[in-house]
Amino acid sequence: MVRLLVLPSPLLPAIAYDGLAAALSRAGVPAEVAAVGTEAPPDADRLVEAWASRASTDTVLLPHSNAGYLAPSVRHRAGGSAPVVFVDAALPPEVGATRLAPSRFRDHLEELAGAGGVLPPWTRWWPRAVLADVIPVHRFEELDRTCPRVPLSYFDGEVVPPPGWVDGPTGYLAFGDTYADELAFARARRWPTAVLEGGHLHFLHDPDAVAAAVLGLLDAVA
Repeated sequence: MVRLLVLPSPLLPAIAYDGLAAALSRAGVPAEVAAVGTEAPPDADRLVEAWASRASTDTVLLPHSNAGYLAPSVRHRAGGSAPVVFVDAALPPEVGATRLAPSRFRDHLEELAGAGGVLPPWTRWWPRAVLADVIPVHRFEELDRTCPRVPLSYFDGEVVPPPGWVDGPTGYLAFGDTYADELAFARARRWPTAVLEGGHLHFLHDPDAVAAAVLGLLDAVA
């Protein structure tokens, strides 16, 4: 049976994705969220190893946001054959190494870092008003309280995707135009794609619609 593993952004708590996993399971495809872990600061290699250990050759990966950089390596480590459906996610280059944040965004994060180079919770990277349409009001306090504190150094890590990763079974779901360049990358490679109008955390607002879009892409990929 097909099984879905949601790869959460290392910048968000795993509970942010529980509603999406539940919606996918209600739609008939068992899904779970791969925890980031809070016992140590996130590290790209450690996350790839931990997430790959939760997957198998038939586990479909659903990376969101920053987790997109790591998903091709997770698929490769887990056997290299299962589909990946990126959900409003960053993408590594087709070949070669990349850091875990674009240089201009890395500069922005450096301005936010506090003592010891630790960043505030993701929910405080922008003014509250900017996130008003991204995070439902009734969920903000919970997410703000549980967001991991990520060191700036995380974004200086590099990932090298496995050769030929773009040729594997892959789809891309975008929420609006936040990741317009990544959506263009996906379309140029003729991956199945879909767009839902909404903010970066649209699955918090309408998990069933996001689940339906994911499963539609999975059918197209398969």
